[in-house]
Amino acid sequence: NIGFLALDAIARRNRFSPWRAKFQGEVCEGEIGGQRVLALKPMTYMNESGRSVGEAARFYKIPPKDIFVFYDELDLPPAKLRVKLGGGAAGHNGIRSMIAHLDGDFHRVRLGIGHPGDKTRVTGWVLGDFAKADQEWLDLLFAAIGDQLPKLLAGNPEGFQSAVALVMSPPKAREPAAPRPLKPAAAANTPASPASTPEPAAPPAPQPTNAMADTLRRLMTANPMKPGKKGPK
Repeated sequence: NIGFLALDAIARRNRFSPWRAKFQGEVCEGEIGGQRVLALKPMTYMNESGRSVGEAARFYKIPPKDIFVFYDELDLPPAKLRVKLGGGAAGHNGIRSMIAHLDGDFHRVRLGIGHPGDKTRVTGWVLGDFAKADQEWLDLLFAAIGDQLPKLLAGNPEGFQSAVALVMSPPKAREPAAPRPLKPAAAANTPASPASTPEPAAPPAPQPTNAMADTLRRLMTANPMKPGKKGPK
């Protein structure tokens, strides 16, 4: 479950307390960006996740807007992340349960896992383990989330989303422009036939001025830019 994996990574990165059983789930606590944070992994069935989240929210008197739910999203490509406040369940039974148990809109942090391409394979896709080939982007995504999480907790979900996206999809460097080819200063002379009268020799091609030479040096020595599953919630 990519949501659980994300919370595990956040807890490790910020040295949260050990996980312990509470609120029909597992919880640990810590501090991020000067704010106390409770991490919760519901251990109910996925479609009953709201029972666990609602119990914790009521105990600590946490308003829904300060709750951030990390979960997998089939409709996003792998490694993509989107943040949204409120909205419908969009067919996700865990989110539907949380809507039922929380009195207000909460933040959804949707983590893309891609779609298997056939709806008959969705259950196995969501419940199966990630492939070894996925580990590289998973590690990069979790590191980006951990680094940028203070923005999210400080009320800047757009900044958080943009910063993570920049890490996952850095802009491509522009290719350096190729030097423009030099045009000949004069056309080549055609040899005269034996019967023809020799044409006067063309004057020698003018040598580049200092300004032209400087321009060529700049073009040729410019430094090029460097190129640039998931289980019950």
